This record gives sequence, C-alpha cells and structure tokens, in this order.
Amino acid sequence: MPSDTAKQADISRCEQCAIRHRAVCGALDPEELVKLNRIAHTRTIKAGSVIISDESAPSFFANVMSGVIKLTKTLADGRQQIVGLLFPPDFLGRAYSGSNPYFAEAATDVELCCFSHDSFQRLLKEHPGLEHRLFERTLDELDSAREWMVLLGRKSAEEKVASFLLLLAHRHAMRGCPHSTTPGAPCFELPLKRADIADYLGLTIETVSRQITRLKKADVIRLHENRIITVPHLEALAKIAGQELPPIH
Repeated sequence: MPSDTAKQADISRCEQCAIRHRAVCGALDPEELVKLNRIAHTRTIKAGSVIISDESAPSFFANVMSGVIKLTKTLADGRQQIVGLLFPPDFLGRAYSGSNPYFAEAATDVELCCFSHDSFQRLLKEHPGLEHRLFERTLDELDSAREWMVLLGRKSAEEKVASFLLLLAHRHAMRGCPHSTTPGAPCFELPLKRADIADYLGLTIETVSRQITRLKKADVIRLHENRIITVPHLEALAKIAGQELPPIH
C-alpha cells in the first residue's frame, strides 16, 4: 500500500501538468489521479518519427503534452493524405478499437504522457468520469472532421489557408505562445512544411505560398524567418476564413 507521501507526489505531478485540466484526465478526482499517474510515463518523440503505424494493434494511448502530430491515411494505391492534426491536450489513440486506421507521425518534436493499453482500458471501466470525458473528446473530433469536410469541399483557397492559420493561432493561444511579444497577438511556428500544408488543404504548394504572401501583404499575418507567424489581427483572419472567432479557454 503506497504511503500518503507517495500519493501526494503522484497527485502533485498531475496537478503541475500544464495540460491536465483540459486533457481527458481532467475529469479525475485526486484518488483517481494517483491510479492514472502510476501507469503513466512520458515519452519524447523526434520530428519525423512514426509514433503509430496504420492498421497496427494499439499498445498505448497518450495525451499530447507538447508539439504537433499529423495523422495520415494510406490509400489503396500507396498515396498518403494528411487527415488530421493533434495538439496539446489532444488524446492519441482509439480506446475502443482493435487497430489504428492511420499513421501518427511527429510533425515537430513531441512530448507524450503515455498509458499502456491494458492498464488504461481497465481505468476506463473503473472510472465513468474518464470514459465520459473521452467520449466528449470523440464527439469534438467528429465535429472537427465535419467542419474540415466543409473547408475542403466548399471554401476558396484563401479561406482554406486562413482557416488553417486560424486553427494554429487558436490552439497556440489556448496554451500560451512562447514566440509572442505582443499581448493578444498569437505567434507560432508552422508545424508543417508547405508541401504538407498543401496536402492537408487540397491545394498546390504554389497556391499555399501565394495565399500566405497575400495575407502578409494585407498585414493580417506577419511572417518571420519563413516559419514563424504572428497574427496581429485575429478578427481579420477569422473574417477571411469565413468563421467566427473561437473563444480562448
């Protein structure tokens, strides 16, 4: 039986976690956090590394603590399509499936809080709050997928690029922007190469570059060193994207 001191140390590690209250584990009470902490371990993945292979049986699940993961689907003829991105505090893995339908690759250096498959499945059965939180996250992902279907099928090239940059600005603003020197102006590094952005948005590389240049000339965004982007006017970017400005929680 673990001591009270050991329990408090387990709770403290989770309470100090930057993503804890927005991650799936935010639904757990202190005693439940102790159990989760005992099956957790952190793992650092270098950019470009495959984290999960498609059609493989899941061996672990994870909260994304830092970095960006791209999810890629392989078509029958061998071509690949980026179908999603994961940011902190997104959940990696399919808890109720026997296989993964996509590749998960580190688009940047990534830090994960990992839980072994069997141990996490047992916790889901024991703690309805955790299961409910995971179900809510699944519904959020479904809503995001439907919104992205609209983007790919109906939006112009300008709206697509603006929507992508607005997504990045919003996700970085949620967890703080380490590059930003201007309050209220999210600043972030592009996690994808231009070719990957084009693939994700269903555009050509030339079109992506042209639209980014247009946004820069209009001072909707500011580009530094070709990879760092500041958004001084989020409202203007949201208007071009054809979206309402999402709230920052």
